[in-house]
Amino acid sequence: MAMSLTQADLSTHSLVAESRSQSQCCHSPTTQSHTLGFDEQQQQQQQQQQQQQQPAYFSVTIRQDSLTITLDGTSIFLLSTSLILALQFLQPATVALAIATITAVLFIHNDYQNFIKLGPGGTPSTFGGYLRINWLKLWALRDPFKPLDEEGEEKNGPGPGPGPEQGLLRQKHREPLPHRCGPRPQVVGIAPQRQVNQFGSRECYLALRRILEHHALAHGAEIGVGTSCYEKHGMGLFARYPVNDTCQGEICHVHNSDHSLHMNLHPDDAREIIEKGWGQRHPLTSRSFLFKMPVPRQFTMVYAPRTRDELKVVCDIIEAAGWWVVAKEIRMDLLGEA
Repeated sequence: MAMSLTQADLSTHSLVAESRSQSQCCHSPTTQSHTLGFDEQQQQQQQQQQQQQQPAYFSVTIRQDSLTITLDGTSIFLLSTSLILALQFLQPATVALAIATITAVLFIHNDYQNFIKLGPGGTPSTFGGYLRINWLKLWALRDPFKPLDEEGEEKNGPGPGPGPEQGLLRQKHREPLPHRCGPRPQVVGIAPQRQVNQFGSRECYLALRRILEHHALAHGAEIGVGTSCYEKHGMGLFARYPVNDTCQGEICHVHNSDHSLHMNLHPDDAREIIEKGWGQRHPLTSRSFLFKMPVPRQFTMVYAPRTRDELKVVCDIIEAAGWWVVAKEIRMDLLGEA
């Protein structure tokens, strides 16, 4: 259903201050060195004030720790003594229940801490959010690398959307999607879902944001940028009048922490990026007969770009996401970033 972009509280203004120092991964256009007039200096000061009010860039190291317990000599002695006394004075069933309870509490505490370490996402970082995720985990997708059309879905159009009938990435006028170099990154979590290694660089992340912002400005009648509807954090690209139903017309969003993306793709395009190592399906794209999953069936994770070449490929995939949501091919200007 078509939805006005104003309902998503979208803006085409810049959301982060662009970095002046760029590495060899992604280079920003060099600024011209000339003397600024008084009016230009005033405009520059206003832009700097706006940038200072914008949220600062942040990046975190996402860790997932296994449950480990280290005991020294004193701890081993006390634990052994406690077990012997418990077996002497308590019923065996009571001792077994106590051991099972302590083990369960330690496991839940470690698992909850790993959930918190994933950072902000679509699920609140609270114990209530943790319980909700564990409930959804019961119905989560078991194999994220199994394409949608292999599960009995019609290949050309799951969901209520009217089209398009085929994907974009394999069309003849497009360059073939290359294979991603190296093994896949390790991915954990459901909501949030994050990479825990092979993070993209800060420069590539900022370059991607500049490209998305320019894309929205260049095609302001059709698309815009704003805060992700799915994640409630991070930058999202939206269609003003979506053909296929997504969360307020969201095409894609990029994560501040690991620099990966989530997007809605045609099953043909989702299959292409899975087969060539660029991404995987979201765990909640499985089907449940008890309730509706919070994301569409074609919701896909795309790994963070690590180099200029990978940034170009990711932009091609974003064009495919726009093709699915808007049913129209809208080319992206890479601004010399890739």
